[in-house]
Amino acid sequence: MQAKAPDRDRQRGRLRDALKLLALLLVLLAARSSLADHNVVPSGSMRPTLLEGDHILVDKLAYGLRVPFSHLVAWDFGGPARGDVVVLDSPVDGERLVKRVVAVPGDRIAVRGGRLVLEGRPVPLRAGAGGLVEELPGRAHLLSLDRGGGPDLGPLSLPPGRYLVLGDNRGNSADGRVFGLVPRELIVGRAVAVWWRDGGLTWLRL
Repeated sequence: MQAKAPDRDRQRGRLRDALKLLALLLVLLAARSSLADHNVVPSGSMRPTLLEGDHILVDKLAYGLRVPFSHLVAWDFGGPARGDVVVLDSPVDGERLVKRVVAVPGDRIAVRGGRLVLEGRPVPLRAGAGGLVEELPGRAHLLSLDRGGGPDLGPLSLPPGRYLVLGDNRGNSADGRVFGLVPRELIVGRAVAVWWRDGGLTWLRL
């Protein structure tokens, strides 16, 4: 009988270790769900800003603190701004996407030939060192019309809690012109930077 005591102690020790490991995994998964994560860019819809295969750092605390493993926002810090590159779940099938916010609640927006018309005025577009630059209020960014402008949209006014997201590669992007306006709760975080590109470490702020 006494010979079995060390076996029981070992079993209890293994159980404690397994529970500690499980708790650690749950904490890490919760952190990835609510605090920060990384994503791989799946397509060329955000060219030239993002390339296929880029690894991006995502700040999931940028707009609020989420309940882990859900779309519920426990503490709202304010929604995305025009020009933010965001990670969202598609309203159609839940697929994880990377797009740019081009209009926020209250905006009146239209898209014509890939170009934005905000509050009745075309958003300025100019030639830059890296290509075309779209000058959204408060945020200029590179834009590609190499494959045309894609579908037109609007004009429409954005209701509370709804955002319009587009790809920077306007003629090669299935975005808000296809799946509609995005509810605030489906935007899971802001893309902060590219940290891996072409097989090597980098740091390109977005």
